[in-house]
Amino acid sequence: MKKFLFLLLFSPILFAQEGMFSKDPIINKENWNKQRVHWGYYLGFNSLDFKFDYLSVTQDIEVQSTTGFNVGLIGNLRLTEYLDFRFEPGLFITQRNLIYPNITDPVNRLREVKSTYIFFPFLLKYSALRTGNVRPYLVGGISTALNLGSNAEAPDDNYNNRFRMTKWSNFYEVGFGIDLYFEYFVFSPSIRGVFSMKDELIRDNNPASPWTGNVQEMKTRGFFVNFTFH
Repeated sequence: MKKFLFLLLFSPILFAQEGMFSKDPIINKENWNKQRVHWGYYLGFNSLDFKFDYLSVTQDIEVQSTTGFNVGLIGNLRLTEYLDFRFEPGLFITQRNLIYPNITDPVNRLREVKSTYIFFPFLLKYSALRTGNVRPYLVGGISTALNLGSNAEAPDDNYNNRFRMTKWSNFYEVGFGIDLYFEYFVFSPSIRGVFSMKDELIRDNNPASPWTGNVQEMKTRGFFVNFTFH
């Protein structure tokens, strides 16, 4: 996975090496960062899991992550030469499989948690000094997300094979990326970690439920890899 991420993030740099890292590169889109407002879009993938805290010592619930898909829009407001405010609404599709070690029945032992989030992130982007056609940056902030697959309003619970989560969640995000300036566009690969700030689990109606009874908190965590075009 580490090698895969390295290739995804840095292969554009390697392909553009001749033009970007030569001694006297041609400066592309020289005044692009002076815009007060600009727009863009992103595509990418995600890998999310859950962090569980328990009421009493027990075997951990096993979380199997899968690779999901991201797509969204970007609105960027220039605040200073090095600082920007960004709004990046997007659609994030993912799945996590939960395996309960204390349950022997194969059907009830597994819960497939399919989630479709609409994220509303409010972020600050701090950019380093531009060198030729390359400019690294850090990004961080908070977001709120609507989980369209939460089952929050369903009366059925795990006893009817229905896993329930809260409809709305809050997150904080931190990450880094690189702006690469080409002749006609700016390409920005980035990696971002995302961490939930609240418990997302809706308990089963039975307080002694083997799926939710011993869970103190369940929070989403994971990372996004985005490929942004401006």
